[in-house]
Amino acid sequence: MGKFRYLLLGLIAIPALDQVLRINAESEDHIQILKELERDVDSGVSVKSLLTYFNFRLITLSAVKDFLKKNNVPFTVMINNVQELLVREREEMVHNVEMERKTKSFSFAAYHDLETIYNFMDTLVASHSNLISKVKIGSTYENCPMYVLKRKKTWIDAGIPAREWISHATAVWLADRIATDFKENRAPVPSILSQMDIYLMIVANPDGYVSTHRSATSNPKCHGVDLNRNWDAEFGGPGASDDPCAEDHCGPSAQSENKVKNMAGFIMSHGNFKSFMTLHSYIKALNSWHGTVYKVGSIFHILQASGASVDWTYLLGIKYSFAFELRDTGEYGFLLPADQIVSTARETWFALRYILKYVCDHPY
Repeated sequence: MGKFRYLLLGLIAIPALDQVLRINAESEDHIQILKELERDVDSGVSVKSLLTYFNFRLITLSAVKDFLKKNNVPFTVMINNVQELLVREREEMVHNVEMERKTKSFSFAAYHDLETIYNFMDTLVASHSNLISKVKIGSTYENCPMYVLKRKKTWIDAGIPAREWISHATAVWLADRIATDFKENRAPVPSILSQMDIYLMIVANPDGYVSTHRSATSNPKCHGVDLNRNWDAEFGGPGASDDPCAEDHCGPSAQSENKVKNMAGFIMSHGNFKSFMTLHSYIKALNSWHGTVYKVGSIFHILQASGASVDWTYLLGIKYSFAFELRDTGEYGFLLPADQIVSTARETWFALRYILKYVCDHPY
């Protein structure tokens, strides 16, 4: 019998008691029990994929635990105090910003806000003006500019789901690594860039990214449209919801959101893209640089989701379309500690450069 794993996230009314539970659904019976829990409107539980988050109140969390125990569904407390981790991460961000201002440096082993990332992009372009240019592809609903770093045609984006901070941080590291490897004539980057341009979008969802840096009390209960359910590829199918307050809300229609329109319009108008790669997190599943084991396969089987960007680009005819699901390995979820940024970025680059070289050698 195959083993199914669901992660249960308890967002509790008392911040100091926020918890994350890991549920090990080890049989079809367990899956049906979880679906029964899903049908309980008061629980707020939604069972949709191999890695799923469930939001509920303190009283519901206690009831969910009792329900799981009663039905012999094994679970453990994955994170005992979510708020403690969040506070630690925000304090570290403030400290890093102060240190960077004093030393006039940029730390790749830290998370940054949108303004700092955009400033980094400007600095990178200024330092490598013979190689890199910054292109504005449009603006968001909240009038945040959307930029790609260009250099022949492969697309890499990060941060469509705004809470996946490790994807933004990885993309920042990748931008610097590609520029540095080209400057220092380090294989295979010079060969790759002699054959193709790379369009690298570090922050695909700037509005959402800014929102994730606000305090918990200022964030609305309904977070809007999940941009990775809004693309015109099996829109509104399995793994997407028409509930405006669901985390996987697909929106009123395919490509209804400015950010998706901007990205899709840019890709279609520029044409001749040979590959498309989008960075996400997280999944406990690329034998790689640091030994993290990643799952490989179609998105439907690995993470059931309709309306995804990588499916849209594949249908558009971009043969090499990939979605990278980065760390965590199951301990922190989306709250990946900053000390794992560089190692995650390195192992991603290890795979990414192989794909880029392969695409150059096999464009059709």
